[in-house]
Amino acid sequence: MFVPRHYREPDGSWMSDLIRDNPLSLAVTNGGDDGPLATHLPIIPDHGTVIDWSDSPNGTVLLGHLNRANPHWRALRTGDAVLLVFTGPHGYVSPAVYDVTPAAPTWNFTSVHVHGVIEKIDSLEETLEVVRATARTFESSFGSGWDQSESIDYFRSIVSGVGAFRVTVTGAEGMFKLSQEQSPEVRERVKQSFSQRACSRHQEAAELMGRLSQNGQMKRAGGGVA
Repeated sequence: MFVPRHYREPDGSWMSDLIRDNPLSLAVTNGGDDGPLATHLPIIPDHGTVIDWSDSPNGTVLLGHLNRANPHWRALRTGDAVLLVFTGPHGYVSPAVYDVTPAAPTWNFTSVHVHGVIEKIDSLEETLEVVRATARTFESSFGSGWDQSESIDYFRSIVSGVGAFRVTVTGAEGMFKLSQEQSPEVRERVKQSFSQRACSRHQEAAELMGRLSQNGQMKRAGGGVA
């Protein structure tokens, strides 16, 4: 991913926060003669550890799973390179918000690209644990306290159709395009416009813009094209 200097994350914690809050990734691998293969799937850190990328993401182990009937699973090989794409808050920015002329429309967005190496999990028991860990992780973050204990037998009955894997992270880059190239006055207008929208992703983007301002990360720079 091409990340202009002024759109880079203030520090690695911004990337880990985005992944934690937006764990549905697009997993992309080389599909050979038929071109790349891509599957949307949830990702969690191995053993429920907290992803802390304040220093470096390299060496972090992530877990994922998909349907074994998916041709993507059959094409995967241990040792394959994989790209995991996570998308965070985003929204269209109308030039009308700028209140300056000339102006051009754009799209503010946040994204993290994670590069890694895949290890397919062969054991059904380990695969079951990946499924259970995924349910525990997301229930605690996004659910209502559902207790999976009464569904373990059901999990066991379907786990043969699940393909689980580990990803050892080899690198990552974050793109936080939040009007940093604009003047402080225009950035504030964009932030206010987003915060007043009913859509939650616009409101979340406005919150990130506010964090950037508070951290003193806003610096005037040329260009605004992703």
